[in-house]
Amino acid sequence: MFSRRFLLGAMVALPAAVMLARVPGARAAGIGERPGDIALGDPDAPVTVIEFFSLTCPHCRWFHENIYNRLKPDYVDAGKVRYVFRDFPLNLPALQATILAHCAGRDRYAAFVDVLFQTFDDWASAGDYSEKLAQIGELGGVSRDRFEACLADKDLENAIFQSIADAQAEYGVSSTPTVIVNGEKYEGAMRFEAFAEHIDRLL
Repeated sequence: MFSRRFLLGAMVALPAAVMLARVPGARAAGIGERPGDIALGDPDAPVTVIEFFSLTCPHCRWFHENIYNRLKPDYVDAGKVRYVFRDFPLNLPALQATILAHCAGRDRYAAFVDVLFQTFDDWASAGDYSEKLAQIGELGGVSRDRFEACLADKDLENAIFQSIADAQAEYGVSSTPTVIVNGEKYEGAMRFEAFAEHIDRLL
C-alpha cells in the first residue's frame, strides 16, 4: 500500500526483439514535439523520444520501469534525449488516472505518472479505482474537490481524446506503449539494450 512518505519521496526523485518502422514524412531530431507537450530533458537534445502510453497498460508499466527509468539518468538528464509524454488511455480508469496526472500540474505530471505506475496494483484493476485515484491525489497534494473539478473539465478530457486521435492519424498508433525516436516507430516487445543501442547510433 502506498503512503504519503512513499509518494512524496518518489516525487523528489524526479526533477523537473523490437519492431522498427519508418514513419512517412518524419524529420530529424527535435521534430515532433508540439506546443503544450509535457517533456523532460534538453529541448536541443539530438534525439527526441515520444512515448504514447496508457496508465492501465501492464506493458507500459514494464516499459516505464525497465526502459524509461534506465534511460532517464544517462540520456534524458544528461542532455542527450528530449523525452515527450503523450497520453493514450485505453479505458476509463486510465483516462481518470491521466486526468489526475494533469490535474497535479505540468511540473508534477511526470512525477504523478511515475507514482501511478508504481502503485499500479493498488488501483488499475480495482473496482473502486476512482476512490483509489482520489487517495493518491490527496497524498500528492491534489484535493478531492480539485480532482472532481478536473474530472468534470471537458476541455481537458477533449485534449486527451485529441491526443489519441492525433496519434492514430500521424503515427498509426494502435497499441501501447508505442515509441517514436526521431521519426522511427517502435512497437512490440522491447529490450533496453536494443533501444539504447539505437539511440547511441543517432548520437
